[in-house]
Order: sequence, then structure tokens, then C-alpha cells
Amino acid sequence: MAESSDPRTAAPQVAQLQAEPHWRTLDFISDLHLQPSEPQTAEAWRSYMARSTADAIFILGDLFEVWVGDDALDELGSFEAECAAVLREAAQQRPLFFMVGNRDFLAGDEFLRRSGMTGLSDPTVLRWAGTSILLSHGDALCLDDVDYQQFRAVSRSGAWQQQLLAQPLAVRRAIGRSARSESEQRKQSGAPYADADAQMSATWMQAAQAPWLIHGHTHQPADHALGRQQWRIVLSDWHIDADTRRAEVLRVTPEGWQRMPPELA
Repeated sequence: MAESSDPRTAAPQVAQLQAEPHWRTLDFISDLHLQPSEPQTAEAWRSYMARSTADAIFILGDLFEVWVGDDALDELGSFEAECAAVLREAAQQRPLFFMVGNRDFLAGDEFLRRSGMTGLSDPTVLRWAGTSILLSHGDALCLDDVDYQQFRAVSRSGAWQQQLLAQPLAVRRAIGRSARSESEQRKQSGAPYADADAQMSATWMQAAQAPWLIHGHTHQPADHALGRQQWRIVLSDWHIDADTRRAEVLRVTPEGWQRMPPELA
């Protein structure tokens, strides 16, 4: 019998991360979309990174609005270099983990090295405190966003990325500005964000043997009870400069989880 080609029934390759025994407090954030044009969001993030009391912080994609290549770090006084310095200082206090998203998927090994973070594959299952937590940015789960899934398949190929990164940095920054403009137009049009596919989410969780799935991407923060003590927990985006003024840290302890404003985390 031929195997189904439906991606919702295909189990992914799931990386594993074993938590340190002393970790009691874990923080999860995503979709900050850091950019120079939103200074209040960037400042809230800087303050949070400096003062967080978590034992480990997990950044699950779209830390940046756009990432055009690790060589942006070499520009004197660049926003990217400033952010890497914030991360490097925070990484001296606690482990930082980073998973790329759909906006910063070009972030590479040099960025990780300069920021002091450990990269995570998507998806990764975290073994911690006697439970398993499946971590993802979430974009691969949004099957109804057909145009994006087609772009994702192309843009994650090594050949496509190599061709783009071969362009001068100034050209790539212009491409990034164009992508941001298109994204803003979509927001203004009121086009809804696609949600994670329920069947595919269940397949991933079963493959990882994880009762919790934590992801971002959809900008629809919520706690979805799936039955049998299973949960799909969606992280909040950060937009303090926008009218919504939204920002949350998901803090997980052995007692459960809570959503906190970054100034209290």
C-alpha cells in the first residue's frame, strides 16, 4: 500500500534537548520582530534580557523583523550588532537557545557564535522535569497558508540561500525593506494569519511523545486544550510600538505555566 503524501500524517525528524537538572524556571518568547523603527519594543526586550530571572531562555523564531545575513554584524553600529551584544551579555548569565523563524531564517552560525546562543532545530523536543515539551516556530504547521509553504520549501534550500547571500549587503537590505513593506500591506488589508493545522500538530506531538507543544508565528496567543492533558500553547508576538501594545513572556515552572509582561519576568 502506497504511503500517503499528506504532510499532516508525516512524522518529522525531531531533535532532542535534555534540560540541565537544576533548571526550574524556563522562559519562552517569539515573534518580537525587532527593528530600528520600533524602539520601544527593542528597549523592552533589552530590559527583559538583562533582568530575567529564568534559568534558561528559549527564543522560538522571528526575533528580528528581517535578517539579511550574518555579515550585517560587521557593519559598525548596526542594529544587528547591537542586538548580538545584548544577547551575548545575557548569555553570560544563563543559557540562551534560538530557533529561526520565517523572518530570520538566514541567521547562521556566526550570529549564534557572536550572540553566545545555542541553535535549535525545528522541531526540537525538550526533556525537562519529567515531561517533554515540543518546541517549534510554528510556520511549518500552518498548511492553509499555501503561498507561504511554497516559498518556505524554496527558501530553506541551501542553493537558494547561497544565491541570495551572494548579493551585496546593501541589495539584501533593500530586499528586506521590500519584504517588510509587503508584510505591512497584508496587515493593513486585514488578511488573517493561518493557524496551525490540528492534525499535523497532533502528528508532531505523537512523534515526539510530548504532551505540550509550544510555538509562535500565528500571532494568536492562546492555550489550546487538546484532551488527555495535552496542550498547544501559542506564544505572543511583541508590538509595544503598535496600537495593540502587546508583549508576553511564557514562564514555565514545574507547577505549570503563566503569561507575564516582560517587565515582571
